[in-house]
Amino acid sequence: MQDLDLLKIKKIFFIGIGGIGISALAKMALSRGMEVSGVNDEEGKTIDSLKELGVDVKMSKGIFDVPEADLYVYSDAWLYRGPEILQKAKDTDKPVLSYFEALGQFAKKYKVIAIAGTHGKTTTTAMVAGILVDAGLDPTVVVGSFVKKFDSNFRKGNGEYLVVEADEYNRHFLNFHPFVVVVTNIEAEHLDCYKDLADVQSAFDKLLSQSENKITNYTKYLEKIPKLSVPGVHNRMDASAAFAVAEFLGIKEEIIKNSLADFKGTWRRLEKKGVTKEGVTVYDDYAHHPTEVRASLEALRELYPKGTKNITVLFQPHLYSRTKALFDEFVTCFDQADNVFLLPIYFARENPDPEVSSEKLADAIRLHRGEAVAFDDFTKAEEWIRNMKRGLNDVFVTMGAGEAYKVAEKVLPVVHNP
Repeated sequence: MQDLDLLKIKKIFFIGIGGIGISALAKMALSRGMEVSGVNDEEGKTIDSLKELGVDVKMSKGIFDVPEADLYVYSDAWLYRGPEILQKAKDTDKPVLSYFEALGQFAKKYKVIAIAGTHGKTTTTAMVAGILVDAGLDPTVVVGSFVKKFDSNFRKGNGEYLVVEADEYNRHFLNFHPFVVVVTNIEAEHLDCYKDLADVQSAFDKLLSQSENKITNYTKYLEKIPKLSVPGVHNRMDASAAFAVAEFLGIKEEIIKNSLADFKGTWRRLEKKGVTKEGVTVYDDYAHHPTEVRASLEALRELYPKGTKNITVLFQPHLYSRTKALFDEFVTCFDQADNVFLLPIYFARENPDPEVSSEKLADAIRLHRGEAVAFDDFTKAEEWIRNMKRGLNDVFVTMGAGEAYKVAEKVLPVVHNP
């Protein structure tokens, strides 16, 4: 792809501006004095944060006449959710880039610290960012969640580093040529665009080949990790990766440890929402791969051992292709939960596949462990959960990359925050 002269870009229009990554890029563009506007198909936290900054966001689910702009940037999901809008952008003959293509252009002025891996990218990115902030390095940060330390998915810095979450989906992370790359782990994932695990590994190999410095083995730092406020082995592993980056950059160990000990987590990563008036403790988690689901439930069991509290999971599978490819792993990943409820599969960026469904997954889970309930729609899930016996002994966690959290917001409102 030909390099853009960003100094000539005055107006950017974002298609699918509500995505967690693309909304961060919109803020980055805004911070550089560019005029930013966009279209999205639903309201939400990311849209609210953009409107607070004065960004004009149009809401549309169909045909939409794109305004004049110097650059159009789109979310991958809108290849499916808004192809007509994307085509109108292409008809302007102005540059049209995917989110990661555009981010790669913005990244060229920085020393990029790219956090890659199948799992743990968001938390590791947030931890690295926090350490660099505490060390006075004033990084710019783009992350796929709202980091509690700066209450945003974007941080404008004046330092030389850009800390960025680098997604392997569709080989998007190859838009970066990092100063430092971290690979947290590699597993079979995104099998809608990769053939198999070997194909995934080949993409990571390519990323490593175009990076100046690599961090792929960080387990030796586990023994140095202080007590964290976020539970789970997976969070301690993420902290170890962050520790490795910070040590490579020459940051003092005392600063690293203090920053990690102070880490408060991110939005939708096993986030404790609060407690209801009935005494139900409510969490929300973004886990959508079996390894992530298992890790999150094991982390909850650290806080609430078997026999102390019942853990109920409301899970929304994300993508037909992922659910189908990893079906057997999904069947067994809920073993630490007492109750398992499933919402309809979140299609995101693909057409429905009649060979797989939440009902079929629930049937298989029941054969494995004895119970699971699948709901046809959100309304039925809300009715069921509203009528459940709820008490002081319950933990309820919504889980998935889709919209499961909306059910809890409706029927399990918290009366005091954690």
